[in-house]
Amino acid sequence: MRNKSGNLCRYTFNLVRSSQASSPVAVHAMKYKLLFVFLWLLFGNAQAQPSATQLIQNIWLIDGTGATARKAAVRIQGNKIIAVGALKPLPGEVLVDGQGKTLTPGFIDTHSHLQGSLRTQPQAIAALNQGVTTIVSGQDGEGSWIDSLRGRLLSQTIAVNIATYTGQTLLRETVMGEKELHRQATAAEIRQMTVLLEKEMQKGSLGLSTGLEYDGAFFSSKEEVVALARMAAKYKGRYTSHIRSEDIHLKEAIEEIITIGKEAKLPVQVSHIKIALKDDWGKAPELLARLEKARKEGIDITADCYPYDFWNSTLKVLFPKTDYTNMESAQFAVEHTFDPNESILFRYAPNPAYKGKTITAIAAMRNETVAQTLISLIAEAELYREKNPGAGQIQTIMGKSMIEEDVMKLLAWQHTNICSDGSIGGHPRAFGSFTRVLGRYVREKKIMKLEEAVRKMTLLAAQHIGISNRGKIAPGYFADLVLLDPATVQDRSSIQEPAALSEGIEKVWVNGQIVYQQKKSTGVYPGTFISRK
Repeated sequence: MRNKSGNLCRYTFNLVRSSQASSPVAVHAMKYKLLFVFLWLLFGNAQAQPSATQLIQNIWLIDGTGATARKAAVRIQGNKIIAVGALKPLPGEVLVDGQGKTLTPGFIDTHSHLQGSLRTQPQAIAALNQGVTTIVSGQDGEGSWIDSLRGRLLSQTIAVNIATYTGQTLLRETVMGEKELHRQATAAEIRQMTVLLEKEMQKGSLGLSTGLEYDGAFFSSKEEVVALARMAAKYKGRYTSHIRSEDIHLKEAIEEIITIGKEAKLPVQVSHIKIALKDDWGKAPELLARLEKARKEGIDITADCYPYDFWNSTLKVLFPKTDYTNMESAQFAVEHTFDPNESILFRYAPNPAYKGKTITAIAAMRNETVAQTLISLIAEAELYREKNPGAGQIQTIMGKSMIEEDVMKLLAWQHTNICSDGSIGGHPRAFGSFTRVLGRYVREKKIMKLEEAVRKMTLLAAQHIGISNRGKIAPGYFADLVLLDPATVQDRSSIQEPAALSEGIEKVWVNGQIVYQQKKSTGVYPGTFISRK
């Protein structure tokens, strides 16, 4: 290519020299020839030049399929993987020495709440420090419209990829109004919601998400959800749900999502699957047996799961009947649905002094029973909200209501992929979910092999949300990659230090560009919006 450019330059020089003795007509023709040369040098030559390639060598390769790790090298051109195997460096190629570490596909977080933080933190360290290269938003029935999301990505680049579901609560708020959600939707309102959902499906939404345990959707009927799920199915989308109950009505909630999958004829996923009723602790095998039975009946039901035995939500979820002033319900919560001795109030705007204290400790400060404190905290938070409209999150609790034995069994189920359910400024899962699985549950607890854990974080996750060409290291796939050290990889985030960075994540690539290394952002933001395949 250099010779061709040099010849063209000599040809241009000769044209200029010969024009000195030429006629006006010849000079005019020569100007057009010079314009052609300029345009070819500016555009044609640049397009003809091959993109620079990278070769990642001296690595153990885990390709995302579950296959055993093997020695190999990976070649990247632009944003794609173009070759995998025993590869030799090419002249002028960028070489990356993996130093004997393990290269995996970039992790896909199928349930994330990091989207909102990307406006102020486009470097997405919470995701990248644990190897996550793609986050899935629009969870629990919430989210943003796709046009809005795409618009933001055009005006502000980010370091990770993002895909989204369309939230049922978002649809309900738009059609019914925010103050009309404590009732079932009418037939006309459901039709309006399906029209909105169809438009989002046409723009690349992954499908429908619901948060049926929360205020915005709790009063919606199964028929409403099925009608919306059918629209998602029309476009080969999926349905993911924070089911209607994770504690006292868990069995009924599981039956509901199975029925939705059956009637709407689409894949369904249980978001952050858990057993949150003390009376049912230890019954993970029974839950999984029911899911397996549904699969044998033709229902494509799956789950995602985060690796912690405590959750992060509002105090209101402790009242399944939404009767927040009922002392009997409050006492039931204390005895059956959470442990107040280990549950911590992480955020409480009406009285910041409560932050970081257990519910039991707060009750002692107030000289109240724990049950009375639950009722009082909710009432005071609602009063604060009325006096401070637009205040954002006013109260959140990290609730201990699971046991590790169940968590491990749910994580290990062959149809469970890994997620974080994380957001900035809260539960340590936002910074540590994926590295916690690799450190605690693979290396220490040995509940699954490293290759299987990577499959759950990559190719299985991609399949569960319905995207293609990501989650696997193979020619033609996008170059979202993680270089990690299996001997040291470990989460460091905790309730006390939720933003502590993980160990053992050496480098992270997004769309062929290194975005994270040495526990720092590289300042490169190649993330993109990913549509349903």
